[in-house]
Amino acid sequence: MMKRKNIVVYLPEDLLVEILYRVPEASLARFRSTSKEWNALIKNNERLAKKSKIIMLIDFRVYLATIDVYDNNIVKLTSHLSLKDPRSTSAEEVIYSKLVLWNPCSGETRWMINPVSFSFRKSNYYALGKSSSNKYKILRIRQHGNVFEADIVEYEIYDFTSNSWRVVGETREWSIPWLKHCGISVNGNTYWLAFSHIQYSQKDILLSFDFSIERFEIVSLPVDNFSYFYTALSVTREEQKLCLLAMRDAGKGLSEFDVHVWMATKIESTGAITWRKFLTVKHSVYDRFLMFCNGMNFLADRENNILMCPGKQANSKSFLHIVGKDKHLEVDHHEAGSKCVVVCYVPTSAQIQQGS
Repeated sequence: MMKRKNIVVYLPEDLLVEILYRVPEASLARFRSTSKEWNALIKNNERLAKKSKIIMLIDFRVYLATIDVYDNNIVKLTSHLSLKDPRSTSAEEVIYSKLVLWNPCSGETRWMINPVSFSFRKSNYYALGKSSSNKYKILRIRQHGNVFEADIVEYEIYDFTSNSWRVVGETREWSIPWLKHCGISVNGNTYWLAFSHIQYSQKDILLSFDFSIERFEIVSLPVDNFSYFYTALSVTREEQKLCLLAMRDAGKGLSEFDVHVWMATKIESTGAITWRKFLTVKHSVYDRFLMFCNGMNFLADRENNILMCPGKQANSKSFLHIVGKDKHLEVDHHEAGSKCVVVCYVPTSAQIQQGS
């Protein structure tokens, strides 16, 4: 019996990068575990490391998507990501009474144990983050009473190492509005737009949770005055930098306003943030740009100097908006009435630590 010969072909690095750049993101993440050399190449090569994909949540279904920001105003759904777990068959159970951690890249899941106080509720806020030692944790926030009043906010942490929840603290000094409850993760920490409740006054603040020290802190906004209406947070597609979108009266009545987007160029450990404005959309008409609203969702593309924002529900021709300084495209979708959420997704091969 003849022995099979293994033939090893060594490719130039630039050719290998070109090949890997065309590989689907899910496969690219798996290739990182093939060898130390491949992991280093994919992680350190600027072109491969910054490769990200757009995730769209459409009518409670998750898709990987591509969007042509130049010519064809069509959303292309490249694949449907499904939760591969027998316990996900009951939508009511998943949405209201259970919490699951899911890596869409590997398909790996972990169903979480119940927290210390009360069971999971859809009114709770959650955030996944990691400490400076790369240990993943889950934050759970429970707010009581009217969010516009100085009521109590309780929060607890799930630690994967101990496989347990523990109460971290409570406060009456701030609250997170329901429309802005989706936090934005940057470098392991999570940020929210919130209200402070100090001395019977209410003020817009930017709130940060540091998963290393397990503490909330108020960090600096780009402009600290009442002329701006802070609307939403996001990240840039390329560098995953924190972005903030705000509206300001254009001086021509309530029907027109200017849209300003800042990017955090540096975040200090003290909470100080250096902001740089990278996009302004002048004299936006409210009826046309209805997607610019409180608690909206957007994705910032700094390379093309544009924003991608969900449009009006029940209108397939404005399913998604691509907006820039001199650009406004309305992206079509074949299903009228569809509603979407846009998220930047960088696939990871990180394994979910299972409980003992």
